[in-house]
Amino acid sequence: MNAATTPTHLLLVDDDRLILATLSSGLQDMGYQVSTAESVDDAEALLTSGLRPDLAIVDVRMPGRDGLALAERLRNLDHIPFLMLSAFSDDHNVERASGLGALGYLVKPMDVVQIRPAIEAALQRAQEIAHLHQSRAQLQAALDGDRSINVATGITMVQYRLPRAAAFEMLRAAARTQRRKLTDLAKEVVEQCDCLHAPSK
Repeated sequence: MNAATTPTHLLLVDDDRLILATLSSGLQDMGYQVSTAESVDDAEALLTSGLRPDLAIVDVRMPGRDGLALAERLRNLDHIPFLMLSAFSDDHNVERASGLGALGYLVKPMDVVQIRPAIEAALQRAQEIAHLHQSRAQLQAALDGDRSINVATGITMVQYRLPRAAAFEMLRAAARTQRRKLTDLAKEVVEQCDCLHAPSK
């Protein structure tokens, strides 16, 4: 089965077995792949064993550790998007769930048909967030590279008593001769200078 036909994988976490069975069955009928867990500990065991769902739907109130404890792990450790599920429209928990990065808050009881738009909206939002993080990482890498080039140009100016344009051209020519990226050469120049100026132990 190729990636285009792989069904979206959901993780349902709820201590109410009836709700778990009903939602799981309905979502599977809609074409989703569904894994279930009856507690935070069960869900964590699945995640630890390597389960990587596209989206988790987590009940807020469960015996023992609540769903917000799992939400924290999903965000910080596994980076898995999630929706919160609750029998109560509780402003305090909605606020906490939003603070943890929940992509939505569903109130039980609900018809399984009603849940689909929320799932699709959450998946879309998760994709947008992932693209944003990727773009931010690429921008940061570019900024770090520019910073290294600027510092290396400054070092070359001082070392060879050159104006900025000539120092930059000297670095660029060296990178071309060595068939290396200018950013890599610049980082090396900066590191070597740092080593020279590092206090001896």
